[in-house]
Amino acid sequence: MSDDTKNAVAVVTGAAGGLGRVITRVLLEDGFRVAAIDIGRGRLDEAFRDEIGSGDVLALECDITDEAAVARTIARVDDTWLRLDALINNAGIEPQHSIRDADMTLWDQTFAVNVRAPMMLVKHATPIWERQQRGTVVCIGSRTWQSGSSTASYGASKAALVGLVRSIASELGPIGVNANVVAPSFVRTPLNAIKGDHDYIDDYAARFTAISAMRRLIEPIDVANAVAFLASPRARNITGDVINVAAGSHMPPTIR
Repeated sequence: MSDDTKNAVAVVTGAAGGLGRVITRVLLEDGFRVAAIDIGRGRLDEAFRDEIGSGDVLALECDITDEAAVARTIARVDDTWLRLDALINNAGIEPQHSIRDADMTLWDQTFAVNVRAPMMLVKHATPIWERQQRGTVVCIGSRTWQSGSSTASYGASKAALVGLVRSIASELGPIGVNANVVAPSFVRTPLNAIKGDHDYIDDYAARFTAISAMRRLIEPIDVANAVAFLASPRARNITGDVINVAAGSHMPPTIR
């Protein structure tokens, strides 16, 4: 546990997912109290069965694409703990499609979850940060914001997320809010599992390993550790940045 984050309060969206669970547990280990948000209460109860009774985890069901629900959820966190130190926008979706067969309803849903929801969460957290004169935002992005993606809606939404975060950093910096993106490469999580069967995933993972400078995959704990650092006062003067957790796979290949 770190003294500079003891009893601090974090909100984590998509907390019941593979990456969200690890982020939540690392923050708890660092002394945070965590409002774990997900679209299904049952998923939260299953993910944090042992932690919910401790008083350090507040499990909240919320559709983060519904602004009224977002407003109620942030108000509940403030009413419970009277503070909000870190907002971790982890929830994301990646519908599979080509440009030729793109379903624009899915396109809109992707932007609703990956971009609009983080904006609404920041909007409703801002009055708390104005009162505190401090706060931090960490958004889970993707290396595809630079490289492009085989799924256009996902790559475009992650590029838009970087623009949003830099706007947040610029506008809210004067009240002590910093905002950053953690951009992982391929992480073996349930979100990536939708891309195909296990043989496909193994092949996909092998290709990512081959293009990374360190010749290894990213594990959820690698992403969670970066998030925990950015959520802490140790990163108070880092803002508007994209932190690549990609084992070097985001770099152009070197000709040898």
